Amino acid sequence: MKTLTAKIADRSILLGATLGLAARQYDLPNKQFWSETAEERPYILLALICTVGLFGAFTPFQEYASRQRTERRSVVRQQVLQHFGKMLVVAKRAHPPVETGDLGLHIWLIRRSFRHPWRGYLRRVATYRLGSTPTTRSFAPIMGVGVVGLCWKHNGEVSYDVQKLASRLTNQQEFETCRDAAGADAVMGFSWSEFQRVMHRGAVFASPIRNRNGDFIGCISVDARHGHDAMNVDDFWHEVNSLCSRLGHDDFDAL
Repeated sequence: MKTLTAKIADRSILLGATLGLAARQYDLPNKQFWSETAEERPYILLALICTVGLFGAFTPFQEYASRQRTERRSVVRQQVLQHFGKMLVVAKRAHPPVETGDLGLHIWLIRRSFRHPWRGYLRRVATYRLGSTPTTRSFAPIMGVGVVGLCWKHNGEVSYDVQKLASRLTNQQEFETCRDAAGADAVMGFSWSEFQRVMHRGAVFASPIRNRNGDFIGCISVDARHGHDAMNVDDFWHEVNSLCSRLGHDDFDAL
């Protein structure tokens, strides 16, 4: 049961029982109705009182949903960490090996706001990294911006050797020339100032999360300071895509 569904159920039952007691207090629809009800079914009034007390104090459906969510969160996190560990094994094959704490895995979902009411934007809902650095920076891209935005745009796997790109585009003029000649996708849809903020993550990968109908609902991205070519292999993509498939059939309320 989802948290919102449980909350609505608790509130609805509490409201119904409260309205029932109010109707009894004011003899609605009429006094005869409650007199006959009290004689034929004396337990109804007691049931209404108990229901108000129970659902007002304990919200049982929400408590049940909360326990379910905690259990589900544990299962989902275990699945993520299992795949993440296998990705890290592949990343260690780079020269020099990617440090354990450097590799980062991020889960993104489409969200909508007043600023982006129709297509929406990608919001990072979870990050997995075994180290405390680098610090995760605020980033909420629209379609076509960043590796995750391009994954959304093309609804498919995307990877960029940002380290190699940054070594080629060392100033704004070179960056603008490349963008004008090859298109925005060549520079991940970024402006020069945006590119400077992300160029320290030298290898970035993204793969779509699709729901049961096959629609894009978000993506997983993995990034590191270097090692693009070493990680851009079937073993690595297998782990990323397997995790995307699992998450596509899960309740993201558990993340």
